[in-house]
Amino acid sequence: MHDMKCQDGFGALICVWRSGDLWNTSPGMQMAEQVQSPSQSVITVDLVACTEYGIVLDAGSSHTNLYVYEWPAEKENDTGVVQQVEVCKVEGPGISGYSHATEKAGPSLAQCLQQAKEVIPSAQHKETPVYLGATAGMRLLRRQNESAADEVLSSVGNTLRSAPFNFQGARIISGEEEGAYGWITINYLLGNFKQSGWKKLLYTLKSLSETSGALDLGGASTQITFVSKHVSESPENQLYFRLYGKDYQVYTHSFLCYGKDQALQQKLARDLQTVENSSLPDPCFHKGYERTININEFFKNPCTSDKKKQLPFSQLYIKGEGDYQKCRESIQKLFDKSNCRFSSCSFNGIYLPPVQGDFGAFSAFYFVMNFLNLTSESSPLALNKVTSTIESFCARPWQEVKTAYHHIKEKYLSEYCFSGAYILSLLENGYAFTENNWQKIHFLGKIGSSDAGWTLGYMLNLTNMIPAEEPASPPLSHGSYVGLMVLCSLVLVSVLLFAWLLFHKPKCLQKGIV
Repeated sequence: MHDMKCQDGFGALICVWRSGDLWNTSPGMQMAEQVQSPSQSVITVDLVACTEYGIVLDAGSSHTNLYVYEWPAEKENDTGVVQQVEVCKVEGPGISGYSHATEKAGPSLAQCLQQAKEVIPSAQHKETPVYLGATAGMRLLRRQNESAADEVLSSVGNTLRSAPFNFQGARIISGEEEGAYGWITINYLLGNFKQSGWKKLLYTLKSLSETSGALDLGGASTQITFVSKHVSESPENQLYFRLYGKDYQVYTHSFLCYGKDQALQQKLARDLQTVENSSLPDPCFHKGYERTININEFFKNPCTSDKKKQLPFSQLYIKGEGDYQKCRESIQKLFDKSNCRFSSCSFNGIYLPPVQGDFGAFSAFYFVMNFLNLTSESSPLALNKVTSTIESFCARPWQEVKTAYHHIKEKYLSEYCFSGAYILSLLENGYAFTENNWQKIHFLGKIGSSDAGWTLGYMLNLTNMIPAEEPASPPLSHGSYVGLMVLCSLVLVSVLLFAWLLFHKPKCLQKGIV
């Protein structure tokens, strides 16, 4: 039987565990103290910080991020206690970009793994789990070239196994998993899964929405996930969770090829169907901007291959027009609303119950809107204000935009007009957000110290750190209990004082005395 004892020491929580009559430590000594046993023999007790770590790599379509999380070991089932302590952006493209040089995919992660080694105490490296989840970029590569996708995963797996951490796997996650883990992340960080004390009573009395929906936008896919009270008409879009003793019926769907990068490719492929020469005017780029694309490479993309067309030229010259209204009209053609066999659909015949409650919009939703200064933290901006801001930005000449934002890479800068218009089209035309519920959308970069995204939810799930049943705990937190006791004491004193005054009225208050 082992017991653990923790105490504050040197600014950190220190833990030791006992086996029999002696106090020892978990592996990984940080410091040692000399203590006396009852028999006066000297025992060395190793003390370690009661902190555990986990690593998740988000292998996206355009780049890979490595996240380091930490949490106090004795509180691992408390909602919101896991915090991000480090993020490292891997140099170069996403791992799917190594399809023609698969052996380089793994080594590309080395620098960020070294950074994680420096953040996590060396004594805890071996017990720190490391996971890699690949998203839509690798889902597309698997569809295009399955053997190349397998070789890329093998390469990153070899690199992660050679690191000093506890490798737990590298895999391609489904779009539905990505949506679900994003929903878990934001609600975990917001503390929505586990209410106690006054907060629990408040939610019960006011019937407030207990969770927030999740809107995720990447380069190759986009996800929408939220708790729906409507009876599901599409079982494949329905997930059920039991977390902290509560049941959640969650709607989720992932649209592959509808991330912002692939949506642009789709739009260009559609525009190419009517092109008459090698010059294509495009309203979604600033006036004065020019770009050249290779036609042969363009149609190798699984998101555009179905629109492949024989053209009398090998290169296409795009010339910006900077016309927001025409850009929106062009983008809206990507959303087929003509066919729906359900009571309501998003687009392309996919079932979508009416959106309800608050939503956290993160990843590219946040990055694009933040660049355009449309992520007000005090209160969400009105839809007409958002629309006019994006329209004004698109109308600015390319040379002016380039000068104003000279520190941003040209490729990214040139696409903010399209991305802003696309986000509005997706949310309005795709998901049916309106002026009435637009302000329910909150664009989130971070919640506390942690990035909003799917990676934290992924780790919480794989480490079983969110229990199905609520752990036994007092009905009130310590602070709430103390507050309640103080309040009761004040009420009791007031009642006693009133009773004393009632039955022992001072003479100065008695009638007839002047």
